[in-house]
Amino acid sequence: MEYRRTAIIKLDTPKNADPTLRETVEQFRHCANIASEWCWHGDDGFHVTSKAKAERALYESLKDETDLTANLVQKGIRRAVEAVKSGVERLKRGEKTSKPHFSADSVVYDKRSATFHRDHVSLSTVDGRIECDYILPDDPEKPPLKYVGDDDYEFRMGHLQRDGDDWYLHASMRKIEADDPEPDTEHRTVLGVDLGVNNIAVSSTGTFWSADEFNHWRREYEKRRGSLQQTGTRAAHEAIEGVGRKEYGRFEIYLHGVANELIEEAVEYGCSHIVFEDLTHIRENIPQATWQHVWAFRRLYQYVEYKAAEHCVEAVQVDPRNTSKRCSTCGFTHDDNRHRGTFACQKCGYENHADYNAAKNIGLQYLRRRQNAGDGGAPVDVRLNRGTVNVSGEYVPPASVEA
Repeated sequence: MEYRRTAIIKLDTPKNADPTLRETVEQFRHCANIASEWCWHGDDGFHVTSKAKAERALYESLKDETDLTANLVQKGIRRAVEAVKSGVERLKRGEKTSKPHFSADSVVYDKRSATFHRDHVSLSTVDGRIECDYILPDDPEKPPLKYVGDDDYEFRMGHLQRDGDDWYLHASMRKIEADDPEPDTEHRTVLGVDLGVNNIAVSSTGTFWSADEFNHWRREYEKRRGSLQQTGTRAAHEAIEGVGRKEYGRFEIYLHGVANELIEEAVEYGCSHIVFEDLTHIRENIPQATWQHVWAFRRLYQYVEYKAAEHCVEAVQVDPRNTSKRCSTCGFTHDDNRHRGTFACQKCGYENHADYNAAKNIGLQYLRRRQNAGDGGAPVDVRLNRGTVNVSGEYVPPASVEA
């Protein structure tokens, strides 16, 4: 059983913190309104509702314009995209609406931009971190202490809001209580994900996230570092550090976008798990991967892992052995099955993109692991674009799944 509550906590802010908090709110609001303007595109009927697309277009300029952390800039953009999505839905229903505009004194925080404690919170601002104590009632049965004082309630995220001269944290909290153990009879599906150099990720539903943009900027930043290193001056060394920060910021926003879209894919298809290959020996499994690729694979998994939990989806890793050589249809494994980007089974003749075949196998690997565990759980299939495939490689069309 899952319980969700919003604890409205009055904050005891430090002396002289008010101007900093107000400026943080102002800059966050600026990000949201700029993103809203860009996403709405006037009244021509074309509206951007992809968080990843909006972040790719706006993140760098807004990061340069403000003193906000990367996470708060992203949150501002995403707030606008969500509002635009709501507006589009109203338009579809024939209702009148207009471009979203943000005027409230509010900032969205998650666990990267805020550290939530039982008696205080640490908030990222335009001028570093600010710690604010909670002002709580004496009665432990009275909200918000009823939730904040209960260790079983977990802080998920929070909205900082100003009311007159006072500041409040609207904390979203969750408590999960175990139900009486019952057999796991619900039929579930998993999303397999293959990682690579040419395609940063490929899902078992057949969606490809190209690494072209990532690889282009990786080469560009390497050129810049190489040119500066030849100079050898102190100024050049400081410039190299700046290039590194730019590179990290650009790749971070790119990977957040891929992670968000992977989770959207899993949610859309009703998947309970997103399955990645074990990253422990990723350099051996993908020898052509650079250190930037290895960093990106691990960071992408981290992003998916914590983001997916908010949607009750779990990210897991499995042993990737033979997933690139095994046929996802008949199970025949041979080195000759894969030739660069193409997979052609030498036994049954199945042909497809090699990364897509590997993504299906990664999902199937999780099914085999679960089957070998002998836990007697519910049947689990790998989700495809249409239908599913089971541990035996048998395809089940959509009509059969719905029945």
